Amino acid sequence: MSLDFLYLNEPDMIRAGVLDMKKCVQSMDDLFHLMGKGDYIMGGPSENHHGMMLWFPLEKRTEKMPVAGPDRRFMAMPAYVGGRFNVCGNKWYGSNIENQKKGLPRSILTVMLNDADTGAPLALLSANLLSSMRTGAIPGVAVKYLQKSGAHVLGVIGAGVISRSCLLAIRETMTALDTVLVYDLFPEKAQKFAEEMAKELSLDIRAVSDMKDAVVGCDAVSVAASGLAPVDIPDEWLEPGKVIIATGAAMFSRESYMKHRVVFDNWKMHKDWLDELRDDPERLLGVNAGHPSAKLLLMVAKGEVDADHMVSFGDVLADPALGRQSDGDVFLFLTGGMGTEDVAWGYDVYQEAVKQGIGQKLTLWDRPHWA
Repeated sequence: MSLDFLYLNEPDMIRAGVLDMKKCVQSMDDLFHLMGKGDYIMGGPSENHHGMMLWFPLEKRTEKMPVAGPDRRFMAMPAYVGGRFNVCGNKWYGSNIENQKKGLPRSILTVMLNDADTGAPLALLSANLLSSMRTGAIPGVAVKYLQKSGAHVLGVIGAGVISRSCLLAIRETMTALDTVLVYDLFPEKAQKFAEEMAKELSLDIRAVSDMKDAVVGCDAVSVAASGLAPVDIPDEWLEPGKVIIATGAAMFSRESYMKHRVVFDNWKMHKDWLDELRDDPERLLGVNAGHPSAKLLLMVAKGEVDADHMVSFGDVLADPALGRQSDGDVFLFLTGGMGTEDVAWGYDVYQEAVKQGIGQKLTLWDRPHWA
């Protein structure tokens, strides 16, 4: 029996709609509703592992073995997503910040989708765009359910690729959005981002020179700053009604974490990081560098913040009592990225490719040599 699967390179993925943010936001919306019902599985005994990561040593052990460096790692992120998806998959990538000197992206990603029953491969997907889109879509879904009534001003911290996709997603769900204020550590990047996105979205998008101006007075704030330059947001900037979506390295005070509503993309996944490193909690700031939960997890490990204060976004969708109860509520939404997101959006793009006849068929075998 012949066994074939579909290969989609990056141009194929674009033709199949990987850059369609409206559909991506809906895909992530569907996913989080499924996660709230428990209709998903991630790796590890807890079924909520972020993934299995390969870290290189600080010093060479052999002639060719790589050594540790910024963002230098390999990772596998397996997941099953149920509901209308009912598919397994694995995101696989290598990352090295030195890639940029070679004209390569920092991370190079692929996603393999598999039949949840037989295990047979369905598709191998180029996944850099897929990952960027699903990452940006999460703030859009968060804003949809956590924004206060009449929200119309958005702050953007970090003027990179991820902030672009976050803005595109929030534009889909903050229906009254009319003003966007952009801050970046490098003012010229903020200015270029504002000019380009203003033309694309026909909104009032302006660069600001002080980070405070991208937080205070904004109804929602999207933080997608690099882990190399973490953003510390003081509690006095968090006016009533605000929602902060931390996709990148954002940190808050203990007072902020205790006083406001903290929602994780998946608290069980973040708790897994905490459990793994409880004997050496300071490593949370190294192993989880760039993740917005790192500082909070360290506080939990030291007993400074009660873990019972934490909820997952899927739980909020399953029980609205955990969500916004008044326009004065302040939400801190912390993400870490999940293989479930790549599998769900990858599956939807794959289905569109099948419908349109896009991609290259690859044969695993005509007949298995051993069966």
